[in-house]
Amino acid sequence: MSDGPAPVLHAEGLVKTHYGEGAPAHAVRGVDLSVTRGEFVAITGPSGAGKSTLLHLLGGLLRPDSGRIELDGVSTDNWSEARWAVERRKRIGIVFQFFNLVSNVSVADNVELPALLAGASPKKARTEREELLAELGLDGKERSMPGELSGGEQQRVALARALVNHPPLLLADEPAGSLDSKGTREVMRLLSRFHQRGQTILLVTHDARLASAADRVISFFDGRIADDAALTDTAPPRRGGISGVLELRD
Repeated sequence: MSDGPAPVLHAEGLVKTHYGEGAPAHAVRGVDLSVTRGEFVAITGPSGAGKSTLLHLLGGLLRPDSGRIELDGVSTDNWSEARWAVERRKRIGIVFQFFNLVSNVSVADNVELPALLAGASPKKARTEREELLAELGLDGKERSMPGELSGGEQQRVALARALVNHPPLLLADEPAGSLDSKGTREVMRLLSRFHQRGQTILLVTHDARLASAADRVISFFDGRIADDAALTDTAPPRRGGISGVLELRD
């Protein structure tokens, strides 16, 4: 690795094979990847290329058959499931395609729970939740149940939940995969907005529109990185507080 600050995320030689009925599926085949602080990286490729498997490896949701992962320069080789769970509460936010909200609790509770589990006081968790839901255009939805919301609204709740603890790294796995074109545009705007404030984002998507919001795009095919290129020579991300409430309504 080069001199200078350690990447937020660094992986070397990641391999993952899925076994089940039929022939083994070689989902990830020797992947090397580094993501620096403040980067917005999109991983694109066809369905079945292994993109989601790679993201799940990087978030500790799956264990690699071989290879190593470092977070902020710290090896995760010996981390237990419990340690990974703690890191996902504090340092890694994850957004999934199908929202993964807790269906039998309110929007407010869905967002506050990760903060409480990470040790925040009830007052702090409530304040963070209120600010995020306001910014994401979800005022008045606090007491709603997830099933009462549209798909776009549910994904915004999922994004609030992922960001409530201000994690250094946000992993997004096909966050617009189950949304219509309006929902896709909303997700794209939101990811861009948080990136402009310095949020590090690693996005898996097959949607070229979402990928175009990133400043670096990795093409993934057959378990391998086929291409890795910056889209533009962008200035460093802007950092600052909330600059206003997004007017997002379904």
